[in-house]
Amino acid sequence: MKVGVPKEIKNHEYRVGLIPAGVQALVERGHEVLVQAGAGAKAGFTDDAYVRAGAKIVSSAEDAFDTGMVVKVKELQPSEYRLVRRGQILFAYLHLAPDRQLLEAILKSGVSGIAYETVDLDGRLPLLAPMSRVAGRLSMQFAAWSLQMANGGSGVLLSGVGGVPPAKVVVIGPGEVGSNAVQIAVGLGAEVMVLGTKPDRLAQLDQIYRGRLKTCFSEPMAIAEHVANADVVVSGVLIPGKLAPKLISRDLLRRMRPGSVLVDVAIDQGGIAETSRPTSHSDPIYIEEGVVHYCVPNMPSAVARTATLALTHATYPYMLRLAEKGMAALDEDPGLAMGLQVHSGDVTHSGLAEDVNKPYKPYP
Repeated sequence: MKVGVPKEIKNHEYRVGLIPAGVQALVERGHEVLVQAGAGAKAGFTDDAYVRAGAKIVSSAEDAFDTGMVVKVKELQPSEYRLVRRGQILFAYLHLAPDRQLLEAILKSGVSGIAYETVDLDGRLPLLAPMSRVAGRLSMQFAAWSLQMANGGSGVLLSGVGGVPPAKVVVIGPGEVGSNAVQIAVGLGAEVMVLGTKPDRLAQLDQIYRGRLKTCFSEPMAIAEHVANADVVVSGVLIPGKLAPKLISRDLLRRMRPGSVLVDVAIDQGGIAETSRPTSHSDPIYIEEGVVHYCVPNMPSAVARTATLALTHATYPYMLRLAEKGMAALDEDPGLAMGLQVHSGDVTHSGLAEDVNKPYKPYP
């Protein structure tokens, strides 16, 4: 198979879908790999490194997309809509539910879109997890920055200082994002409350941290109470393939102290607050109802080297199988098949179909 690796063009997106080691593995198996010039440069992977691994460097996105499978990181951007086609595999994060324009374009193209965020392995999401871990850890870094007065924050130091209490951090959803946010928040000395719907998971966190955090079952009254009193709220809520639930109303935001911070990691799937809307690394925050919102969809790109390595280590075996067998790889791996969200103009993921009010057509 001919595999293409285009350069990412989303705002400040520096990750790359395939590293030289992955190229070498494909070439050794008889596949051809086209890498757009500069695709991996910002993450520390030079064109020369790709050439030594056996790739062909191409000058344009058109050339990188003119392949049987395109391996990307982020969802298609408007200028890329015309570059995908029927009979081609697009292997990337797709995030179709919150973006109607993208959904319609990708359906019109007929491309087979396999989304990293819904590939399943025994009930886990192995291709989403690495970036969720990175984003969770970064969430505290960005929260601390957003709390600074120059950014509209309340001027609270996450750790506090002798004689002054630390910040109150509320993490909603103790999955990969939430657990990693908790790890950093606790390490910094913040006062941490974790809200979740799985009692066993909350009990596990309670045992791990031995009194260094508090846990609470997540229901509307508990969310309202703890969010209203928080200095920082981090969203770690995920329903695979579906829009994030709106758990924080505008009215609840008004009850927070001015300058408090919401880091909405769920913004890729629409965000958990009524006021959440996507921002960018160039302009990452805005203030609404007195609360600083950090809603950057591609947070991990801030640490592109680490994020690229973590992502490609996870996607590597799936990418090899798709290159070897094409769509037939889905017949042999039901978990990989759960990543297929669109195929030949149809929505093939039930959760996505429900959210966007489109007919659901199972594959094949």
